[in-house]
Amino acid sequence: MIMDNIQQCEVAPRPFRFTLKHLLFIVVGVGLICGLCVPLIQSAREAARRASCQGLRLGIIEMALVYYHDKYGCFPPAYIADKQGKPMHSWRVLILPFLGYDDLYKKYDFSEPWNGPKNSLLAKEMPPYYRCPSVTNSNLQVTNYVAVVGPGTVWPGRDSVSWKGITDGSSYTIMLVAVADSDINWMEPRDMSFDQAILGVNVDRKSGISSNHPGGAGYAMADGSHRFRYNGTSTETLRAMLTIAGGETIEEDHAGNLVARPAATTTPSVPRSGEL
Repeated sequence: MIMDNIQQCEVAPRPFRFTLKHLLFIVVGVGLICGLCVPLIQSAREAARRASCQGLRLGIIEMALVYYHDKYGCFPPAYIADKQGKPMHSWRVLILPFLGYDDLYKKYDFSEPWNGPKNSLLAKEMPPYYRCPSVTNSNLQVTNYVAVVGPGTVWPGRDSVSWKGITDGSSYTIMLVAVADSDINWMEPRDMSFDQAILGVNVDRKSGISSNHPGGAGYAMADGSHRFRYNGTSTETLRAMLTIAGGETIEEDHAGNLVARPAATTTPSVPRSGEL
């Protein structure tokens, strides 16, 4: 047969040549992998920073306040004032020994204001617990954790409050909150006002409850626990959680958000006939 006379030739395999097309495929593949991994890495880093902000920093400050209460029978005042009522020293200085900064506390001079000639030299020694890990502000002397000062709160001003005075329950009463773009020196006897705090979360990043963590801001309760308050929290809920004896009830809705219920009102009894 004709086919029998045809000699089959062996075709030698061609050597592999690395071309520009191959390089393009590799670059595109690496780009896709990086595009998928970078958001995951960033998300993991932010989760770690948020955990450090709440569990480490806020948690340690809150425990220092609890230790202060154990020793003195009350929480520290928001500030110590002079004879004229002018704030001179912050609660952040008063709890230094309970944070493990006894030496720094001993160097602080209570005979002069917080920004006096001697105390000003200590500003650069701010404990790292007072700074949120997600903050990009280069000023290492400002704090991101503050008290909410005002009548009816845990921090009424120059007076102190004990657990006995928190009749609404310490597990639903806010002790400390975060502020994203604070300009408050850690030794300065200045914090957040009640009116600023009830505006909402991440509404005012300069002086209101806020953070650089997506979705909300951390805060600490009077019982030593720490939580995350989400954007959109109502003024009514914040008002109820910041006051210590308002009588409101804090409940959790189906979405896991805390909602304040007004204090129960008692209906006055109507005297029966013959009792007038």
